[in-house]
Amino acid sequence: MKKSGIVAALLGVLCIAASSGAFAQKLYWTTSGYFGPFDIRGLIPALPVDKSRQITIPVSMWVLDHPKGLVVFDTGNNVAISDSTDNCKAYWAPGNCDFLKPSQKRADVIDMQLKKLGYSADKVKIVVTSHTHLDHVGNIAMFPNAIHVMQKKELYQGWWPEKFQGRTTPGTFVMADLMSAREFNYLELDGDYDLFGDGSVLILATPGHTIGHQSMKVKLPQSGTIILSQDAVWMQENLDGYPAGLNFSVQAYTNSLQRLKMMRDIEGAQLFMAHDGDQFKAKGDRWYK
Repeated sequence: MKKSGIVAALLGVLCIAASSGAFAQKLYWTTSGYFGPFDIRGLIPALPVDKSRQITIPVSMWVLDHPKGLVVFDTGNNVAISDSTDNCKAYWAPGNCDFLKPSQKRADVIDMQLKKLGYSADKVKIVVTSHTHLDHVGNIAMFPNAIHVMQKKELYQGWWPEKFQGRTTPGTFVMADLMSAREFNYLELDGDYDLFGDGSVLILATPGHTIGHQSMKVKLPQSGTIILSQDAVWMQENLDGYPAGLNFSVQAYTNSLQRLKMMRDIEGAQLFMAHDGDQFKAKGDRWYK
């Protein structure tokens, strides 16, 4: 083989190796129990009365097995609310328990979900938190040795939310969820971030639902690109044009939702929503590789 041919072959091998390294290994979609049933208009008040229906929704969490480390995206409802309404009302505001009707069992909590998948909480390298509402940051304290990735604005949001979103503890933001995590190791972001520096996992700033909400885009070798919206998009009705309730800014929320939709369409990506019961029933509780 000529020298030029050898060089070309080596370059080809290097390119294949480089491209194969720019993927996460596998991704699991699980849930911290369910909320409901309740009227969908309790979450999406803009929805017309004739579109009202009873819904039961998942509380989405994600486990990402990446060659550079194990990642958890959101930690669900706090373990303290598990198994009974009385437990819920002892930890959350009774109004939240009565409306949301959480069905979380102890086995649904993120540490047990990791165990089910063959991992343990102490092996998690990175915890990414979409935002600091009670159903997304609930068990952050279970990961004292992890690097916690959060938008810097959201750290402030969790400790001092806008008054209209509730400063009473425990409200939608539960101070006890964050209290023991104050001294954890945080990577404080201001915008988008390439988590592993290889394009395989991108943190996307998607403010609106809260001031520092973030989503995630994951590139997988077989499943392709998957966008994990979390509360930037609750469910299909939001994609249909009906905005979610409880937004820091409806304008910012709309901009973020449109951004994710455009990414989905341009890149041919799958868009997984945080609280869509039909989508989770069809596609949840499974690995994506």
